[in-house]
Amino acid sequence: MKWSRILLLAVVAALAVGAWVLLHPSPEHLIRKQLEGVAHAVSFGPKESYLARLAAAQRLAGFFSTNVEVQINVPGHQENRLAGREEIQQAALSAQASVQALSVTFPDITIIVNADQQSAVADLTLQAQVAGQPDMIVQEMKFTLRKINGNWLIIKVETVRTLS
Repeated sequence: MKWSRILLLAVVAALAVGAWVLLHPSPEHLIRKQLEGVAHAVSFGPKESYLARLAAAQRLAGFFSTNVEVQINVPGHQENRLAGREEIQQAALSAQASVQALSVTFPDITIIVNADQQSAVADLTLQAQVAGQPDMIVQEMKFTLRKINGNWLIIKVETVRTLS
């Protein structure tokens, strides 16, 4: 009888800890979800309607702060600089119009949350496959995020220059 009470107490404690974790996810978990949302919003298939692509571009812009700065410099391509959500949305629509399909993933995300728990840096590898092109685009990126009104929003995106 004594062991059954101890076992019951252990099960209740485990359930309480599990509920706490589900209701209060870590900043790293929330940031990872945001970045996965970015990759999903950027990706699109060849048969998606214009309205679906427009909705995805609007959803993409929502992951960024209003005054975001983006600087992308992929070798062999023109350097791109964007400022603000509107420019990100327009760039997404432009990319959707210029290629048939795009698949983006972030296979390895490393997140460092600052001590204040209000800002973070995510280092990741962007992998993009453009329909009709044999080579995958692989680029190291650095995303800077800030907690704004309870949401982790991207305030800066930049490519990481690698030695090659």
